[in-house]
Amino acid sequence: MLVIFDVDGTLVDSQNLIVEAQAETFRRHGLPPPSREKTLSLVGLSLVPTFAALVGEDGPVEDMVATYRAVFSDIIFNEPGRKEPLFPGAAALIDELQRTDGFTLALATGKSRRGVARVFDHYGWHGVFASVQTADTNPSKPDPEMLFNALADTGFEAADAVFIGDTSFDMQMGRAAGIEPWGVCWGYHRREALIEAGATCLFNSTDDLRLALQARRGVARAQMLA
Repeated sequence: MLVIFDVDGTLVDSQNLIVEAQAETFRRHGLPPPSREKTLSLVGLSLVPTFAALVGEDGPVEDMVATYRAVFSDIIFNEPGRKEPLFPGAAALIDELQRTDGFTLALATGKSRRGVARVFDHYGWHGVFASVQTADTNPSKPDPEMLFNALADTGFEAADAVFIGDTSFDMQMGRAAGIEPWGVCWGYHRREALIEAGATCLFNSTDDLRLALQARRGVARAQMLA
């Protein structure tokens, strides 16, 4: 069974860093920062469509993307102790799944490859995920190419995979790829938005998610033996 995770808002609680870096980016360009709610509503998209949504396609999108990357790196690398914290239970969940026969793990994220590598460095996740799909080499969510590439990398069929995320973009992407989209309710989009976007399951904790994955794995094994 292939389990594909989103990163920001699903495994990593990066909201404070994202809001801070985006606000500083707007200030450097002489523009009023967006509200926290607006910023978090766009988490999951790649940076270009995010800033296009915030300042318009005719705005200084590319310049602001470059500024944001520089600001985010400055915050992470130049302030000792600053890192993107994991949500409660995320580390234990990933550790258990990667040690359990029958699970293959992958990532599909709007983060850059560099940003993902930084998370891997912090939490010892190098080599844990069989496929890592990032914004560097894929269209922005909800385009399903990330998920198609994860299937191709791992040899799984869509019916043998689930995609776990926290935003409506994640749910839309899963549906577009024919992969069952599961929504987590500790992230950045409301429950109602996840349901409207096509979430087939919603989870309030990593414990609930773990139990559902174990149950799904058991059904898959039973079908293989039938």
